[in-house]
Amino acid sequence: MNRSFAESTARERVMHLLDADSFHEILGPAERVVSPHLALLGVPSAFDDGVVIGSGLLDGQVILVAAQEGEFMGGGVGEVHGAKLVGLFKRALAVKPAAVIVLAESGGVRLHEANAGLIAVSEVMRALLDVRAQGIPVIMLIGGANGCFGGMGLIARCADHVVMSDIGRLAMSGPEVIESSNGVEEFDSRDRALVWRTTGGKHRYLTGDCDVLVEDDVAQFRAAAMGLLGRSVPLSLASMEAEHALLASRLSRYGDCRDALDIWQRAGVADPLRVPDMEARQMPALKALNPKELA
Repeated sequence: MNRSFAESTARERVMHLLDADSFHEILGPAERVVSPHLALLGVPSAFDDGVVIGSGLLDGQVILVAAQEGEFMGGGVGEVHGAKLVGLFKRALAVKPAAVIVLAESGGVRLHEANAGLIAVSEVMRALLDVRAQGIPVIMLIGGANGCFGGMGLIARCADHVVMSDIGRLAMSGPEVIESSNGVEEFDSRDRALVWRTTGGKHRYLTGDCDVLVEDDVAQFRAAAMGLLGRSVPLSLASMEAEHALLASRLSRYGDCRDALDIWQRAGVADPLRVPDMEARQMPALKALNPKELA
């Protein structure tokens, strides 16, 4: 039977992603490393601060892994949560794993921890880039119900590779944030079809923000991650300039589009209304029709 990635807890995802009985958790719940801020605000804490980190084997190769628990504060990043991620990346510099894999599910920074959370995000980004600079690939897996937004959305796009399911969502700002800032006319956060068209895995895959699209199945995420082990992307000035040129071209071509449907149609997709109902295995053929236009 398939195991839903979205419906699994952070620990269940890790256990089924890695080789059997190979996971060793670092700073687990027994260590009682909790946020110093939440209790002061009368907010319940979690003994792992909403993120599971550790090491294990994937296809027999040593990897480091982190998984955010969306059921605790929406996977929000706070001081301790961020410090655990930073520590994992710093450990990677010492042990040289085949990859650092992050199972991301987060609405962004915890408002309860404000500046501490924002600083944590910046520290995670710096640590991630240090790992990439050493040729160690960083792989983001996104398929949780809360999506990957805010600071974690930025962190995800700093990685070498992004793997998503159509259930997963990835963006800088969440739908509610956009609506509250610019009004429902700009973005209706209650329109689920619009939200998934705009931030979901299929759109991110077609526009090049996601490298591999899978179904909502932990086994498919595992297979995709295995295929990316050891495949680092050069982190250089040339690669950054190429990324900026790509983004500028995308803005020029699609900046006036109001909906993902408009983008797909302009890119040459014959029947854009059909895309949301397509299966993940059908998407590579669609992207191959116009890879330069879609990216």
